Amino acid sequence: MAKVSIIIPTYNVEEYLRECMDSVVNQTLKDIEIICVNDGSTDSSLSILEEYAANDDRIIIIDKQNEGYGRGMNDGLDKATGEYIGIVEPDDFVDIHMYEDLYAIAKDLDLDIIKADFYRFVHPENKPLVATYNALSKDGTGYNQVVDPKEHPEIFLYVLNTWSGIYKRQMIEKYHIRHNTTPGASFQDNGFWFQTFTRAERVYFYNKPYYMNRRDNPNSSVKSKTKVYCMNDEYEFIHDYLDSNPELKEYFIYPYSIKRVRNYFWTYGRIAKEFKLEYLERLQVEFKEAMALNEFRQSDYTKLEWEKITRIIEDPKKTYKWMNASARARKIKRYIKKKLRIRYI
Repeated sequence: MAKVSIIIPTYNVEEYLRECMDSVVNQTLKDIEIICVNDGSTDSSLSILEEYAANDDRIIIIDKQNEGYGRGMNDGLDKATGEYIGIVEPDDFVDIHMYEDLYAIAKDLDLDIIKADFYRFVHPENKPLVATYNALSKDGTGYNQVVDPKEHPEIFLYVLNTWSGIYKRQMIEKYHIRHNTTPGASFQDNGFWFQTFTRAERVYFYNKPYYMNRRDNPNSSVKSKTKVYCMNDEYEFIHDYLDSNPELKEYFIYPYSIKRVRNYFWTYGRIAKEFKLEYLERLQVEFKEAMALNEFRQSDYTKLEWEKITRIIEDPKKTYKWMNASARARKIKRYIKKKLRIRYI
């Protein structure tokens, strides 16, 4: 059994894949298996994976028709045999010490999950890479200690990602934790992240960055202005999971609702303008239902967040106009600040 199984879900990333693979095959932890799931790529991604596999017998290639991120990740999980599971997105890369360091801490403390800080980066052609440090905990608390999510629900407000750490495979298999497989969906890491955190009993956050998360891939899901309801579909999947596990729902329904609302508001800012009113009308239905089920606590939200929630429930059309006016006002304010700053300088 390998110490860590690293799953790389791959689809049309020929431009970035070698950098990713080099960072994984050169890990200082040698006892790993590398599971590359080629999800029907139409570029040279499969050929690149085959080239690496020919030189490294730790690499396993699953070549399949395109069925989406969730199905591909689940195929990788089904194949994995490692003690822990790691995930590397194929347009990202990792520090070569990542898995040796995280595995050592996980083994020493018998952890279900260990997550580390990370960098977000852009690397324009013919220019230096520019990286920004991202801390999982924005206020700097909660690091370097073993916590139980049931006793520390505040960790659900940390940065959400599935790739900057490792997960005990025994836990994943015990509870059959898998990704949502809605065809064509995106953001399916949300459901996997939420399931692992509700099932884990020993979680550790490490304030050292290893993972390099790319933000300039034009084909990334976050760049798609037309994938309007994928986030909503994902949070419906998570809600169904909580409904099926009422012993977990009593602990986690409020952290779920906070994450849901904030991701919906982020989605509203991301999608194309022509979908925004329609999206608010969808939120009205969902928020009304959540309010009727007592899944919102006003104390969990900022004053502005709660105002948005109540306005959307009351009248999406008026809220759309109000949010547009607010956005214009903020844009004007930023413009004036910039002009004053330039004049001052």
